[in-house]
Amino acid sequence: MSTTFASFRDKRLISVFVFGIASGFPWLMIGSVLSAWLKDESLSRSAIGLFGAIFAVYSFNWLWAPLIDRIKPLFLGQRRGWIAQMQWVIIGCCLWMSSLDAQVDLFYIALCGLFIAIASATQDIAIDAYRIDVISEQEKDTMSAASSLATAGWWTGYGGLGAIPFLLADLPGWHWQMIYLVLAAIMVMCFIATLLAKEPDIDRDALLREAKARYSALAGDSQSAFNKLSAWLLLTLIEPFREFFQRSGARLAVKLLCFIFLFKIGEAFLGRMSIVFYKEIGFSNTEIGTYSKLLNWWVTIIFSILGGMVNIRYGIFRGLLIAGIAMAASNLLFALMAVVGPHKGWFVVTIILDGFTSAWATVAMVAFISLLCNRAFSATQYALMASLSVLSRTLLASSSGMLVDGLGGNWALFFVITALMVIPSLIILTSLKDKIAEVETSR
Repeated sequence: MSTTFASFRDKRLISVFVFGIASGFPWLMIGSVLSAWLKDESLSRSAIGLFGAIFAVYSFNWLWAPLIDRIKPLFLGQRRGWIAQMQWVIIGCCLWMSSLDAQVDLFYIALCGLFIAIASATQDIAIDAYRIDVISEQEKDTMSAASSLATAGWWTGYGGLGAIPFLLADLPGWHWQMIYLVLAAIMVMCFIATLLAKEPDIDRDALLREAKARYSALAGDSQSAFNKLSAWLLLTLIEPFREFFQRSGARLAVKLLCFIFLFKIGEAFLGRMSIVFYKEIGFSNTEIGTYSKLLNWWVTIIFSILGGMVNIRYGIFRGLLIAGIAMAASNLLFALMAVVGPHKGWFVVTIILDGFTSAWATVAMVAFISLLCNRAFSATQYALMASLSVLSRTLLASSSGMLVDGLGGNWALFFVITALMVIPSLIILTSLKDKIAEVETSR
């Protein structure tokens, strides 16, 4: 047990936690805050759900992730440089959003949200790579601790800080455009934290030496600009994916990717409609901010750390299995809340269990994906796998509003369906038990 706690005392985890905050905060801007704003402007459930399509950007960030691995910014280093630049883009977009009117500028609100999503997804690539790079491959327990604190940080940004907009929204004289100015100010503080973080000390040239030699040979002996560019592009765009599939084997790699894609799809459908659900059954903005954000924040932090300890002590497979079963159970609680109505006590119980399942599942998944990555291509390979998890939470879940409408507004049935969505991933998980054990013991 002392070894388990020792893993959480590493000073590097402070930066991991803070970067987790910076990663989760933009989801608030284009997720629950935007949904609440549009709901107050009387947009339909289907329209609000379709706005979630901008999150699809997170599902495709692996397309430009190789550039984050290979192009070094002019300041702050390979990882912090990219993080800082994207944070300023997000700040600028918040300032733009504060000037828009939802009744006449709906297109520009969607466009601004898209820009925030692109910058945030790019920031996430660098943040995930930072976490993998700053901790060596041999420090498996520390990686699990880092995964739990990254999750706790993400929920601090999304949930803890996420309560602020909803508490402000119910105050006299406040409107959603003004709230985006507050969001911009908070993002400035995240930028200051980026300046104070320490860049990972990694010899990237040494890690890439073998791959560089391979692609230089393929390009031939000519020193022409075309051949040099070809070798650079092959190394940057092809090698990260080739290395992953060769190391895992094509069949196993596909199975791993399928599991990652399916694992949180039910939670994604639920999450996209949760704010709309809370408002429709009668909860106020203040109650949503207090219970869904503040309470969920503390629950998530506690269970993120506990989830990390379970992974360290009992392994990632058990962590994923427990999380998957609990996710289905928490979705069924939402179904019961749809029947009971706006009962604060039941809301608290549901939020606590939902926070537990979200945190536990995320910690186990982050640790699992991190261990699968080769540090030479940490940004690209993590982005490839994480984007599949996000794909179910973004592109597919954007149809969640249509599903509710198709069910005639039957929220209880909707939540039962989301609970059943976890079953296919658990079937795949059982077949991956040996592979997960192999990855844990080899790192």
